[in-house]
Amino acid sequence: MGIPENIDALLVKFDMTPEGLARIAGVTTATVSRWRTGSTEAIRPKTLNRICEALELEPDDIVSDQNGLAAKEHGRVPDGAIKPYASEPAYAPLLGRVHAGEAQEPDVLQDAIPVPYEIIKRHPQGYFLQVEGDCMDNVYPEGCYILIDPEQRPSNGSIAVVSIDGADYVMRRLYRGANTLILSPDSHNAEYEDMVFTATTEHTVEFHGTVVWFQSSKEME
Repeated sequence: MGIPENIDALLVKFDMTPEGLARIAGVTTATVSRWRTGSTEAIRPKTLNRICEALELEPDDIVSDQNGLAAKEHGRVPDGAIKPYASEPAYAPLLGRVHAGEAQEPDVLQDAIPVPYEIIKRHPQGYFLQVEGDCMDNVYPEGCYILIDPEQRPSNGSIAVVSIDGADYVMRRLYRGANTLILSPDSHNAEYEDMVFTATTEHTVEFHGTVVWFQSSKEME
């Protein structure tokens, strides 16, 4: 049992799709398929670290034959090894919808969306918003639920939810310069353009959280 079996075990353990793992790892879905079929011999260290950090795993969970997730799930663990426990059920509140397109005031919803316990444990203040529009559909398809952590500050290139002038909300990739803030789309639709704010711009931009996870809607599962 090596990488292919461990990747399959990871998808089952975290109730995740190959597309979801691809987004966490920063790779294409085709790359995840190659991992699962064994047509690639290794996962790049940077990619491996990204997966482990997001899911609180150890590298051996993914790359090891004897100590990997697959071996643990099938009881093939060395003497003295600690077996993983089943993920606890967890939920995060669904507070509204965010428009992935032109900025607008979000709808307010009251619901709860299931999320892996390991994720919500790292983001206890997290909440979901449902995506409307297609300006970020290369990353988050319309209709999916994005988990927002209001306490995690975005780095350059992070996807964040911000409000403009205290009312209109938008989800975009965020880039900061010395005197410039850029909210950039990530879409197959070329009509969307960067939203650029400078020190002289007569608009107020307020950060509301960084996107740290997403869950497909029921229609997409």
